[in-house]
Amino acid sequence: MQQRRSYVGPIVVIAIAVIVLLFVGGSYNSLVALGQSVDAQWGQVQNVYQRRADLIPNLVATVKGAANFESSTYESVARARASVGQISPQTVANAVNNPADFQRYAAAQDQLSSALSRLLAVVENYPQLRATENFQTLQAQLEGTENRIAFERRKYNDVARQYNTRRDTIPTVFVAGMFGSRFNEKPYFQSQPGAERPPAVNFSP
Repeated sequence: MQQRRSYVGPIVVIAIAVIVLLFVGGSYNSLVALGQSVDAQWGQVQNVYQRRADLIPNLVATVKGAANFESSTYESVARARASVGQISPQTVANAVNNPADFQRYAAAQDQLSSALSRLLAVVENYPQLRATENFQTLQAQLEGTENRIAFERRKYNDVARQYNTRRDTIPTVFVAGMFGSRFNEKPYFQSQPGAERPPAVNFSP
């Protein structure tokens, strides 16, 4: 009987250790999977922002061709685009793991959105410019891109929220803490007045 009892203790310890390992492994794997979803969606956000950046040179060139167009308006767009470009690709790619870099990048993109909104408001005073075929093409492209940006930002926030909720739920939060910065909380895009609405783009005469 005593010999049988002597086996019980080690068996219980082993069973508990196995359960703990399974729990830690399951929590770790779920955080990894959710983190990969955040990274993938962050890549989508970068793609649509790059799409907008690629449209801007053509937009600025077209606007500059209009007689008496306010140069300060399109120059502010060019400066805002350059400000975004000053943030290195490596910094942007890893921004989801660095809240300061994330907010810096988001702020630069918001500044560009504001500059574009101001430019498009001024364009309303130039009906001949709005009526050109090139502007009609830009209208469709820019409108679609701005809508896509708003969509991808919201989707990113949703995925990041799923990750953060899982990460902060007991007892998974303890597993996250075991791995230090490996499972840091993911930052969000912050809503600003009009930020969830794409700039109004209407080049129709």
